[in-house]
Amino acid sequence: MATTTFSSSSALFTLFLLFTIFTISKASLILTLVNNCPYTVWPAIQPNAGHPVLERGGFALHTLTHRSFPAPTTHWSGRIWGRTGCTYSNGRFSCATGDCGGRLECDGRGGATPATLAQFDIHHGHADFSSYGVSLVDGFNIPMTVTPHEGRGNCPVVGCKADLLATCPAPLRLHGGNGRVMACKSGCEAFGTDELCCRNHFNNPQTCKASSYSEFFKHACPATFTYAHDSPSLMHDCSAPRELKVIFCH
Repeated sequence: MATTTFSSSSALFTLFLLFTIFTISKASLILTLVNNCPYTVWPAIQPNAGHPVLERGGFALHTLTHRSFPAPTTHWSGRIWGRTGCTYSNGRFSCATGDCGGRLECDGRGGATPATLAQFDIHHGHADFSSYGVSLVDGFNIPMTVTPHEGRGNCPVVGCKADLLATCPAPLRLHGGNGRVMACKSGCEAFGTDELCCRNHFNNPQTCKASSYSEFFKHACPATFTYAHDSPSLMHDCSAPRELKVIFCH
């Protein structure tokens, strides 16, 4: 009788252990933000409609540090960008690039352009995959890459490692108060035409085309979106990655 009780307990313990291992294996994907820049970056996170705000939408990330947090365990989509040149002055927080309404924690708000954007669509469950890409459609403010870990299938490192501030064409330059180039605007932001912004008649894949300005970004960073109807294949579906790492500077 004692032997039977011991075996049952062992079986229950084994089932519990297997359940724990299974639960851990199905744990949500980890998002890690890494700052390799020689200055502080203030990451911002904006969910798409209907999805939760992660990490209150923003925080400071000092040079050579990182921050990790879990993505929701069902479905999450949104964008991440880096804010630069942020300061507190007269009780107000503001950033030279990527500012989200003068708040440290963006809490769902979008950011000012120009800004380099990482885009995500993360699914869990029977379809366990993460779709990701990096966009320069709204211009460039900081080098950024996305690196998946332990995924299967089409899981490349994508983004823009180059610092485009030094080579940004003169009409696209956004200068700070000290005259230094803070960001590189898109052709749309610089000139506002329907053609460059892919608006109205130009808002479809047949009429929205690359321009000399988008080609500047594409030549420097081929694995990024550079205009509104750029190739959809630049979003990559990676099956079951354990971590997606967003790296500022490289």
